[in-house]
Amino acid sequence: MKPLSATVVLSLFTPSFHRSDDAVERRKLGVNKERTTEFKAMANYVGFANLPNQVHRKSVKKGFEFTLMVVGESGLGKSTLVNSLFLTDLYADRKLPKAADCVKRTVKIETSTVEIEERGVKLRLTVVDTPGYGDGMDNKDSFKPILDYVKEQFESYLKDESGLNRRHIVDTRVHCCFYFIAPTGHGLKPLDIEFMKQLHDKVNIVPVIGKADTLTPAELNSMKRRVLDEIEEQGITIYELPDCESDEDEEYVEQTKQLKASMPFAVVGSNTLIEVCGKKIRGRLYPWGVVEVENPKHCDFVKLRTMLVTHMQDLKEVTQESHYENFRAAQLAGETELSNGDVEDAPRNGKRARNITSAMMEKDRALMEKEEELRRMQEMIAKMQQQMKSQS
Repeated sequence: MKPLSATVVLSLFTPSFHRSDDAVERRKLGVNKERTTEFKAMANYVGFANLPNQVHRKSVKKGFEFTLMVVGESGLGKSTLVNSLFLTDLYADRKLPKAADCVKRTVKIETSTVEIEERGVKLRLTVVDTPGYGDGMDNKDSFKPILDYVKEQFESYLKDESGLNRRHIVDTRVHCCFYFIAPTGHGLKPLDIEFMKQLHDKVNIVPVIGKADTLTPAELNSMKRRVLDEIEEQGITIYELPDCESDEDEEYVEQTKQLKASMPFAVVGSNTLIEVCGKKIRGRLYPWGVVEVENPKHCDFVKLRTMLVTHMQDLKEVTQESHYENFRAAQLAGETELSNGDVEDAPRNGKRARNITSAMMEKDRALMEKEEELRRMQEMIAKMQQQMKSQS
């Protein structure tokens, strides 16, 4: 067989080279066309639509902090409700005091902190309990330790906020207060009214009727109306759910409407699992039937939990923008109240107010000087680094 010449071999492979070059050119044109389209699309897209995702990622990574205070007489189911809300046991080591010990019992402040994680979201929950409140023979000043605690947390936050390192401030301010009302009375007691008057401008108060299963539906509705009427008559401000925006979906609007109508929340707590119709539920077993904790027809437990979860951020914002800012403004302005309305103490209090104002101004001046010095040092370091780079 006669071998093929070089010309024939070249002629056989040359067309394939041409086809390959054409394909490459077409691919290049296609890529360039796609890039041109992408650039045109990017010309109309800035990118800030991704900001919510960035905030979400940063918030999830950092975690959330929330402080809940529970106040009320003993035996109203405060501890049981808290454990039921967050599916945890915060009071495993608690010992109930004897009746004789409650006669001269004073109010204590107990804090319990637990880390809760759900679907990658971490919540640092601090529950502030007030054992001894309303249990003594004389409860005239039983709210004072609670008032002092709330004020101390504001002062601590103000101190940290005025420091140089403000990135890692631990927020221990009370964001919400569940105030438990006894179902056995005919509305609010004088102690209830006095407590809420003392704290309603410092804490978000959410009134809660404890052990609601002791009342019939008619009695419960009547008590809710009396409590709300007395709160309005006494000029007490409780936490109000914010109004829905016009673009909110109907389901959320209806949910908010139901939550507002349920105030004050009538709750039943239980950590006991009971089997009903083949299902295990948390409830209380009575001779006449079972009270299901998470059944909206039996109590407002689910509504209270929904309110707390869906409005947790709003509770924190109201604490920051209203209660804390009022406290901060009063501290910076050096405003102090006259003790017991004694006019003779007015000059002394006025002098104290001026001293506080002068001290705060001096503190602010020193802080500004430190920040200015820190800025100059950073500029010097930056210049030195730039010189070292240029020399190398």
